[in-house]
Amino acid sequence: MPTVLILGASSDIAIAMARKFAANKHNIQLAARKPMDLKPLQSDIAIRYQVSCEVYGFDALAFSTHPSFFESLNPKPDISICVFGVMEDEDAAFENFEITHRMIDTNFTGAVSILNQIAQYYSGQKKGIIVGISSVAGERGRQSKLIYGSTKAAFSAYLAGLRNKLFKDGVHVLSVKPGFVNTRMTENLKLPKPLTAEPAEVANAVYAAVQKKKNTIYVKWMWRWIMLAIKNIPEFQFKKMNL
Repeated sequence: MPTVLILGASSDIAIAMARKFAANKHNIQLAARKPMDLKPLQSDIAIRYQVSCEVYGFDALAFSTHPSFFESLNPKPDISICVFGVMEDEDAAFENFEITHRMIDTNFTGAVSILNQIAQYYSGQKKGIIVGISSVAGERGRQSKLIYGSTKAAFSAYLAGLRNKLFKDGVHVLSVKPGFVNTRMTENLKLPKPLTAEPAEVANAVYAAVQKKKNTIYVKWMWRWIMLAIKNIPEFQFKKMNL
């Protein structure tokens, strides 16, 4: 029975993913900064789906602990999913570099730190799957997502490079760009319903993409074309727009 590691397992998307993979007979490893908060989910998954479900403490910002964290996993995961991330108020981040720094370190530096560890192991094993939850916000720099979008652009570029680097070793890397998702992180935002996915939709899309070894997916199909149109707006015009 394959094992799936979920990094940032307390988010709505992560919980939905844990349930989806467990329902399809994968053992689950839940990793988050407050592991005790995951105990009810751990018990529910183990009982409901009759699979192994373990909980681990993991802090994306504690870079020095990442090697020992990965070493502690037993067994080592066959699939590793990086879900964690933060989206702070953009105006506050622009004015306060501490907020900017936190977004960069969580969304990019922390992800690269732990995924480098996992990638090295998978490379040696000549197998493994890495899934990174990025964002359509990284497709083109925009004032409304100045800092968040740039961190996700960096993460998307990292995942693409990792996919290229590990291909020869038989390791697959999937980039996921969900678009709007109805979660606790976005509950105060007015999101357009046709463009907004539920966490279960993200989980279903990721599971299907892992089975088919897709490279990059948009959870809602229309986001691919929306972002293509935005990327193709000429810069002389784009810089004048309020996006």
